[in-house]
Amino acid sequence: MGAYVCTIAGGKGGVGRTTTAINLGVVFEEGGYDTVLVDADLGMTNVGKMLAVESDETLHDVLGGNAAVSDALTDTEHGLSVIAGDGDLEAYANADPANLRGVIETLRESFDVVLVDTSPKISHEMAVPVGLADGTLLVSTAEDVALTDAVRTADFADRVDGNVLGLMLTRVTDPEQVEIDHEEIDAPLLGVVPENADAVTEEPLVSTAEESPAAQAYRDLTAVLIRGLEAGEIPDDEEPVFEESWFGATADDDPGETAEEAGEDDEDDENADNLNMFRPRF
Repeated sequence: MGAYVCTIAGGKGGVGRTTTAINLGVVFEEGGYDTVLVDADLGMTNVGKMLAVESDETLHDVLGGNAAVSDALTDTEHGLSVIAGDGDLEAYANADPANLRGVIETLRESFDVVLVDTSPKISHEMAVPVGLADGTLLVSTAEDVALTDAVRTADFADRVDGNVLGLMLTRVTDPEQVEIDHEEIDAPLLGVVPENADAVTEEPLVSTAEESPAAQAYRDLTAVLIRGLEAGEIPDDEEPVFEESWFGATADDDPGETAEEAGEDDEDDENADNLNMFRPRF
């Protein structure tokens, strides 16, 4: 049996998609699952920078036909393996998203878990990892705009025969935000990450701020995913684990987005247009 492939998606930049992918990867690895994280956000790659890894060959080289998957694999100090991207515009122009299929299928044979961080833009670049994954985790804040984009992403996943596992809410400042109406997504709320000053760090919180509420939230979410992986599916009645005490000290804080995620453009209007027009080809 090959690896379990989980795509991390969100229709808006700055919601914590990459941070979530990195922290989940570290916790999976700590739990004994040989895990690799693929930075498939081809236009705004930042996993390598956030994990301080460098590689002569990147995912862009592989997608451009200039390197093998094994050449782009890099180990991190956290045990997690990574295939980082290249921020160069020429590399982006030469990368063919259709070749992600071959990359993911190759990694299935060598790892227990393959995590794929995606672009927030609804496009072919997102369609391939969402369509190929065993499950897609949606990441969103509780803001109306972000949730609307999460719904669009869920609809998009349905169009490409993807499987939405559930929703992860990030940067939550008040327990009442957990009571949002997310039924349109037709997927359970799997986790809640509180707003926390520690979250601005570029290092995995589960390693550098182990006792923080945010780190605990990522560990709780990973436990949910592991139960689903081992059982074959996540139960529909799965309830998110969180403590109201998480929010008391952080409700007035506003650390903002990480430097990497703040640079991502708001793709709302373009996503809506692309969703109406897009017909994926694999």
